[in-house]
Formats: sequence, C-alpha cells, structure tokens
Amino acid sequence: MNYEEIIKKLKSLANPKNVEGMARFGIDTRTALGISIYTLRDIAKEIPKNHELALKLWASGIHEARHLASQVDEPDKVTEKQFDSWVTDFNSWDICDQVCSNLFDQTPFAYKKVFEYSGQKEEFVKRTAFTLIACLSVHNKELKDPDFEKFFPLISKEAVDERNYVKKAVNWALRQIGKRNKNLNKKAIAVAKEISKIDSKSAKWIASDALRELQNEKIQSRLASSPKNA
Repeated sequence: MNYEEIIKKLKSLANPKNVEGMARFGIDTRTALGISIYTLRDIAKEIPKNHELALKLWASGIHEARHLASQVDEPDKVTEKQFDSWVTDFNSWDICDQVCSNLFDQTPFAYKKVFEYSGQKEEFVKRTAFTLIACLSVHNKELKDPDFEKFFPLISKEAVDERNYVKKAVNWALRQIGKRNKNLNKKAIAVAKEISKIDSKSAKWIASDALRELQNEKIQSRLASSPKNA
C-alpha cells in the first residue's frame, strides 16, 4: 500500500465510539480515528518497511497514522533530528510508548537521549526518557548492568514529579530494570527503598508499586532460575 491507500484505509475504519473510549484512557483524541492497536498491527504487517513512507505518515498528524509510522520506519535510517522532532510532537502517552517500543529504542541515539530528556519540563518529553529506559531494559541485549545502573540517579531525581504520565513512566523504568536479572533486581529494590524515604506522594507511590512487583515471589523465582543471572 502507498501513502494514499493507507490513509484511505484508515479513514474507512474510523470508529467514533472507540474514540470516546480512547479519551477515557487519557489518550489525546483530537486527530484519532478510533482504530484499535491490534488492527493497526495487522495493517502494518501488510506494509514493507519504508522510511520515507513513515515520514509522510507521521506528517499527516493522524493519530493512527503515527502509530503506523513507528511500525514501518527503518531504525537505521532514523536521524537524530527526526528523533527530536517526533518527540517534540508527542501529545499522548500511547504514541510516546509505541514509538519508543517499536522504533526509537533500536536507534543508536536511544541511550544518550535518556539523559537529554529526563530533566526536560515538557511532560511527554520527560516521559520519553523513562519509557526508553523501560524499552531498553526489555529489548536491548547489548547493554550491560553498569549501563542500566547509570539510570538509577535519574529515576531517584525525577521520582518527585507528580504528573501522572511522568511518574508512571519513572515507575515503569525502575520495574523493568529490576526484572532484567538478579543483580539489577537487587539494586533496583535498594533504589526503590531509598525513594520511599523521599517526602513526596509520587515518590512513595513509585517505590511501593515497584517493590510490590520486584519482590514478588514469581519474579524472584524466575530471576533465580534464569541462566542470565549476572
């Protein structure tokens, strides 16, 4: 499918009722058509990877087209300028998370962007930093434990941000690092305990929620039996 065919298909699948449901989940629906993520993934499977097409889909501004852009783009062709531009465009948690998980965490800029974005004021720019940490923790097999340990000071510092989409991403980042292996689990738990001492509702929620999962018997058992235990 070319650009025009994709846009036509998306518009044919528009579902106003679903748009209402998206809004209830805190998604910015101003340009949304109401197409489920599962349907978008099926459509993406029919589209060969194409960087130029991804740029056009993103430029359309249509919510679902931007989801598709993250799925059909080619990580090795993403420039740092594009990375920064798209992040600046983020206006919804789902777009932020999908772009980071589908595309940005595979680029050579991902690691350093965590440090660039973590102290930014804009809510979704800061969320991007911690979403990238979570995605790298799950997907990246090259980074070592010391690389992830460098994220702990950022997590501790920004745990006091009370904004919902920031604090949830900070929590997500801490939990995913702590589920990577036994060593990082132990260190993430220690970080969470320190965060729990901060006089901040956000910090205390982040810590308690992270500790609940990281100390869970099922997680501990899985990590203990994993061959990648160091």
